[in-house]
Amino acid sequence: MNFYENILLVENPDDILVLVNKNHQLYQKFIPNDLVVIDSKYSTGKKLVKKEVKEAFEKLSQDAKNLGFTIKVESAYRDFDYQKKLYENYKKKYGIEYADNCSARPGHSEHQTGLAIDVCGSNGDYNLFEKSKEFLWMSQNAHKYGFILRYPKGKENITGFKYEPWHYRYVGDAALEIYENNLTLEEYL
Repeated sequence: MNFYENILLVENPDDILVLVNKNHQLYQKFIPNDLVVIDSKYSTGKKLVKKEVKEAFEKLSQDAKNLGFTIKVESAYRDFDYQKKLYENYKKKYGIEYADNCSARPGHSEHQTGLAIDVCGSNGDYNLFEKSKEFLWMSQNAHKYGFILRYPKGKENITGFKYEPWHYRYVGDAALEIYENNLTLEEYL
């Protein structure tokens, strides 16, 4: 797939199954209409997501806690300008190839939809989430709460992003089928 070519403007940005990626861009001023703050018990600070995502994640996090796990949101909603600064910082520090592999260009980040979260476990570092005791539980149970691992290993040529074991996307009821068939959101849609 040729990334960042023939880009389509997203027409359904509030849809739970909206596809935002390197070929589908949100308009700059888009802000989800029902952003709410995740309870601080389930996050590492003031994190905003869509209301449905908040409810699903807080249940997931509480159920995990009841089993002795700690799963918190490290990153959630990001507006266009924040994403632009983040991307430009990566580009300046490491070059465009690296930046494009690990950070979405502004308007191309799922975080702007309020449907994406980056999580951390009891080791407190989302970059090391895969090494936390919570990773296996999350990878086996997130779909039960409507979440999918958005950038799985071995699917980089489809998603355009490196494997990110910490990045989850809320897709609601579609999560079960996506999980059971080992699909990316691109493949599912």
